[in-house]
Amino acid sequence: MLTHLQTGATVMSTTGRYVETVETFVVDAAWRNFLIVKITTNDGLVGWGDGTLGWKEFAVESLVHEFADRHLVGRDPFRIEDLWFRLYQVEHNTGPVMYSAMAGLETALWDIVGKSCGQPVVNLVGGALRDRIRVYANGWYADMHDHAKLRERVQKVVGMGYTAMKFDPFGAGGREMSRADLRSAVKAVGVVRDAAGPDIDLLIECHGRFSVGTAIEAIKAMQPFEPLFCEEPIPAHNLDSQAWVTKAASAMGARVATGEHTYSRFGFNEMLQKQATHVVQPDLGYTGGFMETKKIAAMAEAHYISVAPHNCDGPGKLMASIHLCANIPNFLILETFADFDVAWRKDLVKGGELPVEGGCYKVPTAPGWGYEIDEEVARAHPGSIKSRMNMFDGEWERLMCN
Repeated sequence: MLTHLQTGATVMSTTGRYVETVETFVVDAAWRNFLIVKITTNDGLVGWGDGTLGWKEFAVESLVHEFADRHLVGRDPFRIEDLWFRLYQVEHNTGPVMYSAMAGLETALWDIVGKSCGQPVVNLVGGALRDRIRVYANGWYADMHDHAKLRERVQKVVGMGYTAMKFDPFGAGGREMSRADLRSAVKAVGVVRDAAGPDIDLLIECHGRFSVGTAIEAIKAMQPFEPLFCEEPIPAHNLDSQAWVTKAASAMGARVATGEHTYSRFGFNEMLQKQATHVVQPDLGYTGGFMETKKIAAMAEAHYISVAPHNCDGPGKLMASIHLCANIPNFLILETFADFDVAWRKDLVKGGELPVEGGCYKVPTAPGWGYEIDEEVARAHPGSIKSRMNMFDGEWERLMCN
């Protein structure tokens, strides 16, 4: 755990309240660490944020404290847009590490503002359009090619009340895939569809594996199983090629989703202009925070594009994402690992995490985000540089999935 203390910075607050300390906890969660940010004001209000960036958490943690020292400690916690603009404009060498550090601070500040006003964060940005947030289960499919066990896992997920589930059937596939491997993936998806029944939504994860040609073949092969979408079929950083795949999928009547590796509204602007996706998947951390993701959703709405936020990390990002999804009109579905994560995950939140009911989370009504971290549990699982995973080897599903 690292801490920054107030060191005499100018207090820029009309209320007398200012940020006094910024603390971080890196928590070992098996195949990635959670990066938890705690901000405390001079009058004792505590805000919880999430700066998790898979496999780069220690770099983000260091930057959180540099930013806190230069731009936040001693200042008014309500001036969130001012902080975000100063970080973007003054620090300027942007990227996922920087945006995740910004998100860790920004989400903790929103928690303070909500608690100060006695309101859930969603009420501070226009209120809720919906009271229930539909989710899909991820992290459940360790036995992808043992079809008997896979069928049992699918039935377990459905029995827990989920109405949608995502999975990657492509093993350690790379840019190209043999006919035999593609047939194996098709068989696994067929087992899932048969076990889940016709009314459960299936979401096919590709993890940015494929070349343009392989991606189009894979999407075509999935179409008989009516997936809600195929996610990240090619690597994220060539939007002309992404648009090529998306247009081919459109001709098949298939949806493509992408965006977890696109950062801030500026990255999504080009994606939308090039018609490179049917569904955007901003990650509330990687994009730079709650308000930045809301702005991305507004941009997508102007193109009649739906939003399905990426959310593979801890309880803090999950809760902030729920508030976001409650507020935006073009919400489609939210990802959750909560029931298929490390065994002690629910202990990390005082009182436990929200339950999934009928395939949905209820929108919290408590002030702020509506959760508090149990610091003793966080300290009991110190972060590790060994919390890693390689999605291009043959064992990654067993490490990620429970």
